[in-house]
Amino acid sequence: MTTKSPLHEVHSGLGASFTDFAGWSMPVRYASELAEHKAVREAAGLFDLSHMAEIELTGPEAARALDHALVGKLSAVSVGRARYTMLCAESGGVLDDLVVYRLAEEKYLVVANAGNAAVVAEALRERAQGFDTQVTDRSAEVALIAVQGPNSPAIVSAVCDADLSALKYYASVPTTVGGHDVLLARTGYTGEDGFELYVDAAVAPEIWQTLTEAGQPHGLVPAGLACRDTLRLEAGMPLYGNELSSELTPFEAGLGRVVKFDKDENFVGKAALAERRDAEAERVLVGLTGSGRRAPRHGYPVLDGGTVVGEITSGALSPTLGYPIAMAYVPPGLSDPGAKLSVDIRGRVEPVEVVALPFYKR
Repeated sequence: MTTKSPLHEVHSGLGASFTDFAGWSMPVRYASELAEHKAVREAAGLFDLSHMAEIELTGPEAARALDHALVGKLSAVSVGRARYTMLCAESGGVLDDLVVYRLAEEKYLVVANAGNAAVVAEALRERAQGFDTQVTDRSAEVALIAVQGPNSPAIVSAVCDADLSALKYYASVPTTVGGHDVLLARTGYTGEDGFELYVDAAVAPEIWQTLTEAGQPHGLVPAGLACRDTLRLEAGMPLYGNELSSELTPFEAGLGRVVKFDKDENFVGKAALAERRDAEAERVLVGLTGSGRRAPRHGYPVLDGGTVVGEITSGALSPTLGYPIAMAYVPPGLSDPGAKLSVDIRGRVEPVEVVALPFYKR
């Protein structure tokens, strides 16, 4: 059964095209994904991210439980701040990448990817056993709306009284929009400045409308999942199922920095991750750029001469840069910027060059 967002009727009224994404019917585009992408880079885009999962941990040992369950040191996060981290298996493989907000001394909000919602909720419940904490899945009652782009501060400041100049990147603050309680966060997944609003699902359409009206003078447009994917790719941000999987540890993805070995708590996957940290990598995530208009796509083989040496994880014709970009796993000896490789694009071999990530910086 497909789950509909609390904003489904709003999207239908806007003429959205829908796609099935991790069991959710979500807007993939409204008119043109290129126009939506451009709006986020130059003005602002309004996203429905209600398919994401929100899991709350409360109680005296919530911090300790998360230090045990996840690879990050969540006990070190200040109230009002957030941390990017991962849930790993005992083998060190990534089960999901997460953003965790510390809302109070004894209260955390874990935000997981839609496709991994059940896995994360179950793992957190299991790993929290023995700690004085309660794990509550709030996903069904929470809607998530994002405003992304250079004009997002002007739009969000018009609808709430939070001091945005004091709200740092990877921080959150409780506020109100139109009389409704909102958790306002400044994180994002587009490479631009932006905000997420965690709201009661019942009032999501009203808050969407409030933001739409406030955004009219600032070029705000509704934006779907298609442009979200090209925006995050340009920003070199990993997508679970593409750059991250249970077959890979954070180290292969170049994200070993999120694994904190200096914790009081023993954490799930610690031994395997320590071994992986100290071993030479078999494959490394790199950026690739091409010329022309043919873009490498997920699953296409990467070649060194006539030998297959890797596989594209994500690829597209970059709307901002105007040339093909991709991420791929390749052997470390071929991972230095400037290395010349090629990609088999449906039977045609196209040259690519290894570049440092991200492809785009604001």
